[in-house]
Amino acid sequence: MLYKLTGFLFCLALLATSAANAQAIEDAPPAWLQQAAALNVPTYKRDVPAVVLVDEANVTVGADGLVTTTYTYAVRILTREGRALAVATEGYETDTGKVREMRAWLIRAGGNSVKRYDKDDVMDQAAALNDVYNESRIKKIDATGDADAGAVFGYQTVVERRSFFNQMNWYFQERVPVISSRFNLTVPANWRAASVTFNHEKIEPTVTGSTYTWELRSLAPIEPEPNSPRITTLAPRIAVSYAPSASAASSGINRTFESWADVSRWYTQLSDPQVTLDDPIAAKARELTATSKTELERIRAISRYVQKLQYISIQIGMGRFRPHSATEVFAKAYGDCKDKANLMRAMLKAVKIESYPVLIYSGDASYVRQEWVSPSQFNHCIIAIRVSDETQVPTIVQHPSLGRLLIFDATDSQTPLGDLPDDEQGSFALVAAGGDGALLRMPTTPPESNQLERQVEAVLSPDGSLAGSIQERSTGQSAAGERRAFNYLSRPQYVKLIEEWITRGASGAKVSKVEPVDDGADGRFALDVSFSAASYAQLMQDRLLVFKPAIVSRRESLVLTEAIRKHPVVLEASAYTETARIKLPEGFDVDEVPDALKLETPFGNYNASYDVKDGQLIFTRRLILRASTIPADQYASVRSFFERIRAVEQSPVVLAKK
Repeated sequence: MLYKLTGFLFCLALLATSAANAQAIEDAPPAWLQQAAALNVPTYKRDVPAVVLVDEANVTVGADGLVTTTYTYAVRILTREGRALAVATEGYETDTGKVREMRAWLIRAGGNSVKRYDKDDVMDQAAALNDVYNESRIKKIDATGDADAGAVFGYQTVVERRSFFNQMNWYFQERVPVISSRFNLTVPANWRAASVTFNHEKIEPTVTGSTYTWELRSLAPIEPEPNSPRITTLAPRIAVSYAPSASAASSGINRTFESWADVSRWYTQLSDPQVTLDDPIAAKARELTATSKTELERIRAISRYVQKLQYISIQIGMGRFRPHSATEVFAKAYGDCKDKANLMRAMLKAVKIESYPVLIYSGDASYVRQEWVSPSQFNHCIIAIRVSDETQVPTIVQHPSLGRLLIFDATDSQTPLGDLPDDEQGSFALVAAGGDGALLRMPTTPPESNQLERQVEAVLSPDGSLAGSIQERSTGQSAAGERRAFNYLSRPQYVKLIEEWITRGASGAKVSKVEPVDDGADGRFALDVSFSAASYAQLMQDRLLVFKPAIVSRRESLVLTEAIRKHPVVLEASAYTETARIKLPEGFDVDEVPDALKLETPFGNYNASYDVKDGQLIFTRRLILRASTIPADQYASVRSFFERIRAVEQSPVVLAKK
């Protein structure tokens, strides 16, 4: 009996061991991830959070246009901050695709422990949280809570989708360094593929049969620098187009584009039928413009109405590209960017003003490139309004056949007609006007259109205390920035923001009044502030008072201080003027003031001067920056410009007791 029991227990132990071994084999990371984890990586700076070991896509295009992608990714976490990269994400559209497989593994530091993530760990969420309904969704595995420095995180996904276009992007890198990044595309035997390279010298594919492979290895980190281009303009990427034979193309499988006029015709066919004009829309347009005396006033009245409509996006199928009908948008009083542009077109049509949709990329003015003909480059829709010579605003461009076009973003409620958001200025955008459509450079507003004027009145006491008031008046994108903070923050948050700004220049200051006035219709913003600082000036030997006449800092900081730079410097157009009048304390005379400064460069001008009159020190400073992208090899001149400004604004005035 004892023998039988012992044998039975032995069998149970064997079964348990076999099950454990099977589970260990099941949980073991795949060979590709083990090989990646064994790679020796270079030594990076201490602030580099992670290094990507493998970043690879294998894309297979079926003869029916179905695209299957197997994506493989592995990253080594180098610092605690790098844990944020231990996340697997895969996007899909519920109407045109699905994620067939998604698995992930975490190999902890030392390689002795592995955690596997499977379907129970997958979260499914909307890709755009501000959309009411959107077919785009994301599957996600979040391992950030398990990861730490030294760990390797990897995942693999298999996705099927039907694309609207025979085109796709591949980024070889984000900011962190990459050991190997590869994009493999397999097309049917009678198809062809071609690519355009951005932010890198031409990357030629290796072609084996009908498989094309693009690869980069050993990519250094792209370090963030102040005022640098966006990562989308720095990271190497390719844009790939693939096309079937003439017989397959005629069957209507997806779309290819040979010219920007082709893209214009495609979008015009989608959007123009949606410019539906009925009696209610026409009546509203006439009501809005009843008192308007000029073309610009009519356009402005309609623009204000459309901008105030609530932004809500509902995107289903071709609704990703096609706007809802103007009558539907008007009736429901909401819509997304293309819906708003479309409704505005209908309302303008009611008052005999012609307009066109404009496809643009919001977020990076350098993103859209002429050499890749693709609607995939755009993520936003604005409007171009055909105007006569009587209308004069900074945001007008000249179209080769359509004439003068006023560019307006009906979605950005912080930027009124006659202005354009900073991240859209100077970019390429497509004016969709059938065969007359063209890719145009968007306008860039001059510095004086983005003006901030400040008046400071202050009284300095013999003990060094200061009491003062500030009046600011801003226009253009300077006002838009002020307006954005005012509208998006609660009152306590906004007041705290102003207090933090005041105390950066006057340590320990107490703010007693904050009065903002937003005149969004005319693109203006006003701010009045009162404050006091108990120990602003330093009293030395009971006979000298030392203080800085630049009492408050400018909102933007002059951060171009590093000795060397890798990336270009991007400056936005702006103008800043300040006059500070400081009443001097009784019994003190001005003993020493800094030298005046005047700088003139191709990208900007600066003036600072001092005057003593009627018992007041009058300090003036003016900075004008022109929209510029300055190559890294000219960085020394930019750095010197801002260093000299910083030096004069930190220089003190010395008062001596009589």
